[in-house]
Amino acid sequence: MRAVLIDIDGVLTVSWRALPGTVAALREIRAAGLGVALVTNTTSRTRASIAATLAAAGFAVTAEDVLTAPAVTAAHLAAHFPDARCALLNSGDVREDLAGVRLVGMDADPDVVVVGGAGPEFGYAALDRVFGQLQRGARLVAMHRNLFWRTDRGLQLDTGAFLLGLERAARIEAVVTGKPSPAFFAAALARLGVGADRALMVGDDVEADVLAAQRAGITGVLVRTGKYLPETLAAAGGAPDHVLDSFAGLPALLGPRG
Repeated sequence: MRAVLIDIDGVLTVSWRALPGTVAALREIRAAGLGVALVTNTTSRTRASIAATLAAAGFAVTAEDVLTAPAVTAAHLAAHFPDARCALLNSGDVREDLAGVRLVGMDADPDVVVVGGAGPEFGYAALDRVFGQLQRGARLVAMHRNLFWRTDRGLQLDTGAFLLGLERAARIEAVVTGKPSPAFFAAALARLGVGADRALMVGDDVEADVLAAQRAGITGVLVRTGKYLPETLAAAGGAPDHVLDSFAGLPALLGPRG
């Protein structure tokens, strides 16, 4: 292996607090000379904000190490919908990572509706407005379709639960730009300059993190932290290449380097 792709929430941290042993494990991986990309569907913070928060928690990272769903979404919109009027439904301000995207208000008549992370903004009025925009021909782009995520208060509902309803009601299918999109993993590999066969992906979501990475040719490692549930693993559409109790065990899995 030459590089490691690492999910953040539920793998390195929960509610942005470092999980036991993860700071030391990441330090050991870097010391072994492996490339590192922190790949996250987090849509509530910018890359710079994420890096600063992780650094405050003890992780030696910079914004250049972080690849977010909003950043990949911006690249997708630039490539496929240049100059489109885009309405954003998202909890958190990530406009810094959407540079170049022509954002308009939710009350406008957009060409594209972009759905980010769920929060208080996902009320009936907002969702019904999006439903109307989709009926009038707007395209639907979703940064991810995660059903839930783990915080220090337990599992909480996420965008996927609302996205399923919008797709069913409007009879369309969203383009998903974050994990498990193959384009997301391709962007991470390109940033690291490695092929899929020399990279490893560590995540707590068996479908979106691990099996999606394996379909892209990347070795998958599931950790039993974050949103991991035994019943979710049992019902998954495949088997992870490896399963660890936590990210702290990754250096031992990789073995001696040098």
